[in-house]
Parts: sequence; C-alpha cells; structure tokens
Amino acid sequence: MKHRPWLAGATALAVAAVTAFSLPALAAASGTGTGYLHTSGNKIVDSTGATVRLTGINWFGMETDNKTFHGLWSSNPWKSQIDTMASLGYNTLRVPFSDDALKAGATASGINDFTNPDLVGLSPLQILDKVVGYAGDKGMRIILDRHRPTAAGQTALWYTTAVPESTWIANWKALAQRYAGNTTVIGADLHNEPHAEGTNPAATGACWGCGDTARDWRLAAERAGNAVLAVQPNWLIFVEGVSCPSGGLSNVWDNDPSNDEDCGWWGGNLSKAGQFPVRLDVANRLVYSPHEYATSVYHQAWFDDPAYPANMPAIWDKYWGYLYKQNIAPIMMGEFGTTLQADVDKIWLQELLKYTGTGVNGMSFTYWSWNPNSGDTGGIANDDWTTINQSKQAIIQPYLIAPAGGGASPQPSTSASSSTPPVPAGSCTATYTQDNSWQGGFQGQLKIQNTGGTAANPWQVTWTWPSGVTLASGWNATVTQSGTTVTAAAPGYSPALAAGSSVTVGFTANGTAGAPAAVKLNGVTCS
Repeated sequence: MKHRPWLAGATALAVAAVTAFSLPALAAASGTGTGYLHTSGNKIVDSTGATVRLTGINWFGMETDNKTFHGLWSSNPWKSQIDTMASLGYNTLRVPFSDDALKAGATASGINDFTNPDLVGLSPLQILDKVVGYAGDKGMRIILDRHRPTAAGQTALWYTTAVPESTWIANWKALAQRYAGNTTVIGADLHNEPHAEGTNPAATGACWGCGDTARDWRLAAERAGNAVLAVQPNWLIFVEGVSCPSGGLSNVWDNDPSNDEDCGWWGGNLSKAGQFPVRLDVANRLVYSPHEYATSVYHQAWFDDPAYPANMPAIWDKYWGYLYKQNIAPIMMGEFGTTLQADVDKIWLQELLKYTGTGVNGMSFTYWSWNPNSGDTGGIANDDWTTINQSKQAIIQPYLIAPAGGGASPQPSTSASSSTPPVPAGSCTATYTQDNSWQGGFQGQLKIQNTGGTAANPWQVTWTWPSGVTLASGWNATVTQSGTTVTAAAPGYSPALAAGSSVTVGFTANGTAGAPAAVKLNGVTCS
C-alpha cells in the first residue's frame, strides 16, 4: 500500500543502444539454495557456491496500524496464502515492518479468529515467527524490510525525532539476534525508499555521497549494515537508492533546466553507488535493491518518450543496472508493480522483466505486492485474497523459480483405506490454451471441468508430456513431474472441485511446446 507523491526525473536521459536479454529456456533448477547466502560479483550464491535467484513477492501490513500481515482478516487462512505464493513460484517473501510493530506490548489487529485461530493473541513478532517457520518449511526465504519508523507513514530519512538512528540500529540488531541461526531469514533491507525533500540550497532529504552524516544515506547504510553484521555476519545487507543524489531537487531553484539534477523513483536512484559504494566490514554481503514503478504510481517523463519502450534499458542502466552489468554487486529489485490498467504499464512490466533476464543468472526481485489492497498497484491476489490476477501472473510467471519445497502441502485423502483421491462419478473435460512460447520453452493453461455428479475432494489432475519436456513452474495447484507424467494436486485453499465446476492449472515448461495428453481427473480420463 503505497502513499508517495512521486518525484519525477528532472533531466531526460540520452537513449543508448542497449540489447535486451533474450528469453531462453527456463532453468530447470529450483529453490533458493542451501544454507546462508552471500555474494560473488553480481551473483547471489548459497553456501555451496551455487547461484541463487530470488524471485519473490511483498506481503505488507506489519508496517501499518495493524502491525501484522494484511489479509489475515480474509476467509483464506494464512498458511494457504503462503501455499499459493510458493506454488506460483515466488521463492522469497519481503516483509515490510515499522518500528512500532517491534515495541514491547505491541498488538496485532485485523485477524479473523475463525480462519486463523492459531494467531489470536500473538504479538506481531510472534506472528512473524510463525510465518518465517512455515515459509521455511516451503523452502522460501525471508527478507525483512524496515519500511517506516512508525505506522504513520514513510519518511525521507531513516530516523525521526521520535525514532532516532540509535533506535533504528538497536531494532535491527535485535532482529538479527532473534533469527540468528535460522537460514530462512537471509537479510535486512535497512530502510525503505530514502528520498529527497526540499530544494537546494535548503535540501533536507536523503542524499548519496554528499558527506553530511545527518543526510548521507550511503554512510547511514554502512553504520547500520555493519552493526547488523557484527551480530549476524551471515546476513545479506540490502541497500536501496535515493531519489536525488543531492537530497533535494538540485539547481531547480535557479530556473535553469539545463543543469537540473537527474532524479528518479524514491529508493530507485543508485547512480552514485559506483562512485560512492557502501563499504561493509564483512565481504560479500552487499546487495543493491532499487525500486521501479509504472504509470499507475507516477507518470514519469520517460513514459512519454517517442522511443518508448526502447528508451527504458538506458534509464535502468543509468540508475542501477550498471551495478549488475559491470559485475559490481547483485541487484535485488525490492519493489516493482502496476495495476496493469494501461497498455503502457503492460509494456513496462514485460520489458522490465525481460531486462532482468531469465533463469538463475538473472537479477533477483520481489514483486509489489501479494496484497490486493495496495492502492496504486493492486496485487497478485484478487480482493478475495484467494484467487489470482492471471493477467499479472502470466507476465511474471516465466521469470519465477519455485522454492525447493514449493507448492501447497499435499492434501490427505478422504478415504482411510487408500491414498488415491476419490474418483468423481461421471467424467470431465479438458481444454488447453497455449499462452506464450519462446526458444526452448512455453507457457500454457489447462482447464479441467468436473462434469460428473459428485465433487472431487481433494482433486488431482494428471497428464503426460513427450520425453524431453520438463516442468519449470506451476500455479493454482501443486504441480510436480515424474518421468513424462505431470501431477497437479489441489492446493490447500481450494481442495474440492464441485460437480459442474472447473479449475485452471497454469504452468511453464522447458522443451518443445505441446498440449498435455491423456488428461485425467482423479483417474478418470477427460474428453
């Protein structure tokens, strides 16, 4: 849920000829690695040295007056929501919080005690503990994001009169100690979207490399990052950019546009990080984490460039992409999102993801957001917190790498004497639609309708693919593959397929595109 008077860039960028990443076959690898993570050049790697790509999502609410995850008021239990995220291929959760949620005596609100009785009476941190535990069981990772000093709103600087820098650092050290030894929690996003305020010569906002210890976000990130690493040397330190390196709209006050400063999204401008890098006491722990948004958040000037979207790679290169392309540090795009209501935004999302690359060697990201109640982007979840916005998901899906334990937990059989789901009376129909294809892979969806007289509870769909076609990811079910047989098992949030009802299972796959064959619903062959 964003509330930002977005700051437009003051200087147009020259368009450079940048070749976008092609869309090769998706990596067959899954998961987020083993043990704690560290960096190597522009890669994030696990304890064995294997490359890891975080393809995650934000689930907000702990930074608001509720002091815990939004959607806990819905009819969809919290575990089922995590099941869905994992089954869709989101392998990481970025969790925004405010310092208010960490205070002794803080209480969580907005919890449906019928849907989530196991959370009633727990503190915000105790609820976070449960989410960390269950997400870890799914093979997911957690990034903690200090989103706001208080629940009242975001701030340009990392401290306020009520929440001084000492409190900010002390709270980070406490969190690092709380989750020490828990490899699900991999790091700290130190402060969300530091940005400019005022205009020079009276700039008061966050700057980068200006040397003023009260405003220089780069120096503050070093102080906090090193304090965290002193407690937990295994964490990654995620550092966002600023909006304007000066901390204010440099030179705008002189009414001469020729020397206006180049400003961008709040937290999205890392253009000075190459010249003034964040220096941490523990090597190979720094990840730069820009934010990037579409016109549904703010209509930046570059969206009106006649060359759009060909102008965008040069803009991304300038603000943060150069750090990755020059092998300086990894990029983990902490937020990006859109309502997808305008064509310009759809193009933006497609081109941005293309820019990040595919497979394990691409840039990491956490999409904003899971929540449907984000005012200027909406969510991956629809307003019921159960069904999925398929338009957004279809664009993001080819870039997701499912967690090692991804998908919903297997549902128990309703028959005590057999592990096979009950066969519905009658038959079923199957309709396949291919949504996309590229060299070495494709994306599709299989709609199965139960035309029998009774419900399939829990339901399970199977099909076969030719030899050489392998599953990359699946959604709306727990999708797995053994040999040439693919199984889509009912997710925890929707185990029953009523008579006359249908379900659509989506997937991406490596290999030559082709329709699923021999489709069956609970053992009954579909027509």
